[in-house]
Amino acid sequence: MNRSHEHALALLERAEGDRYVAERLAADAAAPGWSVAFHAQQAVEKAIKAVLTARGIEYPRTHNLAMLLQMLKAHCLPEPPDADGLPRLTPFGAALRYEDTAAAEDVLVDRAWASECAERTVEWARTALGEAEERNQGSVS
Repeated sequence: MNRSHEHALALLERAEGDRYVAERLAADAAAPGWSVAFHAQQAVEKAIKAVLTARGIEYPRTHNLAMLLQMLKAHCLPEPPDADGLPRLTPFGAALRYEDTAAAEDVLVDRAWASECAERTVEWARTALGEAEERNQGSVS
C-alpha cells in the first residue's frame, strides 16, 4: 500500500468519526444546530480530501467545500451525491464556530439534511477509495 493511500484511509477514518458525531447530534434536539453542521462539514471535507489524496492530488489547507469540489471536477473525478448543496456547510467549518454562537444559530441548516449529506459523502468516498485500491492492486499484478 502506498503512503498516499494510507493517508487517504486515515482521512476517511476521521471523516467516519465526524459523520458519527453529526448523526448522533442530529438526533438530539438539545444539541446546537451549528454543532451538527460543524461535524457534517468536517466529515464532508475529510471525505473529499481522502478521495483527492488517494488520487495523488494535492490540495490547499482549506475548509472551502466549493473549492474542494472544483478540484474534483478539474481532475475529472466523480462528485459526491449532494455536491450542489454541500457548499452550504462551508461556513460551519471554521468561521461560525469562532463567531458569536447566536449568529451561528441564525444560519439555518436542516440538521437531518446535514447529517444525511455527511453519511452519503463518506459512503461515496469509501467506494472511491475501494476503487482506487483495486486499480492499485491491478497495476501491481
